[in-house]
Amino acid sequence: MRKADHKPSETNRPKTILIIGAGINGIAAALEAQRIGCSVILVDKEGPAEGASFGNGGVLASCAIVPVTTPGILWDAPRLLFDKTEPLFLKWRYLPRLLPWLSRYLSHATPSKTSYIAKHLTPLISDSLEAHLALAKGTGAENFIVPSDYLYLYQHKGQFDKQADSWRLRSENGYHWQEYNREDIAAYDRHYGPDITFAVKLPAHGRITDPYAYIKALHASFIKKGGTYLQAEGEEIITEKGHVKGVYVKGVGGKGETIAADTVILTAGIWSEKLAKQTGFIVPLETERGYHIDLWEPSFMPRSPALIDAGQFVITPMEGRLRLAGILEFGGIKLGPSQAPFDLLRHHLKSALPELRWRHETQWMGFRPVLPDSLPMIGESPQISGLFMGFGHHHIGLTGGAKTGKWLAELATGQLPNEDLTPYDPARFFKQSSHR
Repeated sequence: MRKADHKPSETNRPKTILIIGAGINGIAAALEAQRIGCSVILVDKEGPAEGASFGNGGVLASCAIVPVTTPGILWDAPRLLFDKTEPLFLKWRYLPRLLPWLSRYLSHATPSKTSYIAKHLTPLISDSLEAHLALAKGTGAENFIVPSDYLYLYQHKGQFDKQADSWRLRSENGYHWQEYNREDIAAYDRHYGPDITFAVKLPAHGRITDPYAYIKALHASFIKKGGTYLQAEGEEIITEKGHVKGVYVKGVGGKGETIAADTVILTAGIWSEKLAKQTGFIVPLETERGYHIDLWEPSFMPRSPALIDAGQFVITPMEGRLRLAGILEFGGIKLGPSQAPFDLLRHHLKSALPELRWRHETQWMGFRPVLPDSLPMIGESPQISGLFMGFGHHHIGLTGGAKTGKWLAELATGQLPNEDLTPYDPARFFKQSSHR
């Protein structure tokens, strides 16, 4: 680690907070810290919302508390990987590198661990609509937030019945829903085709009509209120005697400089691993590659966002287009996108909305950071005082971003969040990595 030349600050409240990463977690933390009264510097090598936040599904999916690693995944994984009509993909050449992490990931596919994950995702995302409305208040970004229902669509009720354990977990954590038969579905939204014969409707959810523009608007408000933004890459976290002293960054032109800060918040998604490792913390972070297709100028818009169970992806009405987003693929960050996930999205769309037409489409693939226990990392570094971490949200990055930013800002300013954050504590992995 690069060392600083001066002594640590004696004050408890940070004078300057430097945030690395301008996705939803970083922007939310920046706004909340600014509201508390801190001087905030936001750094990102690409620009606000240019990473995973750009391509998210746009749903404030408050009910998404059930992890991928449910007990049945151990039996289903081989079939899912080899069947191209299923939503799990793997770049096979990446498998040797993935295997050690995958073993840890699948070790959480037990009833007790699944229940634990669901219980502790609930306080992070159950009130995501309210959290985002509070974050966006007075910024202009609130115009992009639309309260809505959220539908789970099934070809038949038997598919829903097979997920009884997942819906039981939602019930145990305070979620309520209505079940629809084919007649109910047609009355709610006539656009769904006859292949969809059963649905679940969850109220009190929300959608973002343009996730990229939403985060850009939050960022613009941050700048307007005196925040500082640098398009630069955070290359090294500077410490002295176990305390943060600043960050060495390199700008677009390759010029490097050290920016002093007594607190650093790391919200760089999958790129956080490298910076954390420099401080001696080996983070078991892996890439969950996500895909989306935007269908521009569609012939109609569904009434609400919906999850198509057969393909495990969402259909979200957005400004000027309909977004199909989801899919889970393991393949790292160096290999290019696969064609099969895009084909899967189109295949299941045709079954769900057979009459839909559109003018043209655009495609995207990006990297979602995921930790072995499917819980994000939110808290202070276990060995570097003043370094806070907020990443690893897998497929709930947007949904949990507002709450994550609020908690990080409170922690960084010595306040006690109104929630026990122990399940998200980075120390849960440091104990493992330090004994390797």
